[in-house]
Amino acid sequence: MDDNQHIDILLLPETNLILLSSVIEPLRAANRIAGRNLYRWTIYSPDGRSVETTSGIPAPVSGAFRPGRETDPLFVLASYNWKSAATRELKFLLSRTARHRTLIAGIESGAFILAEAGLLDGFSATSHWEDFDDFSRAYPQVTMIRERFVIDAKRITTGGPLPTLDLMLELIRRANGYSLALEISRLFIYEQERRERDFADHPLISSTEKIDPRVQAAVKLMENTVEAPLSLSKLARRSGVSIRHLQDLFHQTMGAAPHTHYLALRLNAARRKVIETRASFADIAAETGFNSASAFSRSYRASYAESPSETRRRLKPAIGR
Repeated sequence: MDDNQHIDILLLPETNLILLSSVIEPLRAANRIAGRNLYRWTIYSPDGRSVETTSGIPAPVSGAFRPGRETDPLFVLASYNWKSAATRELKFLLSRTARHRTLIAGIESGAFILAEAGLLDGFSATSHWEDFDDFSRAYPQVTMIRERFVIDAKRITTGGPLPTLDLMLELIRRANGYSLALEISRLFIYEQERRERDFADHPLISSTEKIDPRVQAAVKLMENTVEAPLSLSKLARRSGVSIRHLQDLFHQTMGAAPHTHYLALRLNAARRKVIETRASFADIAAETGFNSASAFSRSYRASYAESPSETRRRLKPAIGR
């Protein structure tokens, strides 16, 4: 998805409210942090009526799903009882609109809807782990992969609410950079007071996913040395691996190089100081490991598309969590 992106959301009856939130809330957070509308969305239902979610809370919609030649990404959200929603009319509408869409995503049981419409034929996909084997048997023309989410060209599928949150962070990272995605991910972390030996939840990585202890050690070192960043060789040595191995582990686990994650942590810390304190930018630069205020400002603008002074003016008084 691109900067200033609009997406259409087709919400089907008996969808989990948390599934809808997993799609929308990261986009809302991206807009709030960026201070401008990077993302907009419109929610539709099959009949134009509000959708009764599984929690009993109705989700309002903008109208009935009657697509024309829109090219915006389309997210199809479904949880329970998806078969009753997969009508002949809906499958026809999906098949017709797929000719024009830049991408179509089947979120949780939305993957079944796309498969029923033949929109996953020849693509790789995933589903909720409880449905994986049934999905594989029902749609042999789809290459199933046991992943939290799968992006294959113009098709996306996810395995549930938390994998969907992971997906949205990845899409935001691709469109707007690692630093923004990192800051958004931290908004969704519930972190109790930790003992010193405890490891912080990793941004961009689900808390249910096992993290290599050497990556844990390296990230902990990064978090504790924001003011005076360590060289990659020192990080690797103190984490018990070679430089090359640490780079490989980070790419496998975090989807980014160590220096990319390190810089994002420092910029996130700097941004909090920009918003929450009156410290000079020279002091903030020194406190987050930058050689000068100008070097800090260049890096800040490259990540957030605005200068530190613009952020401070825009978000005064300090924003909350």
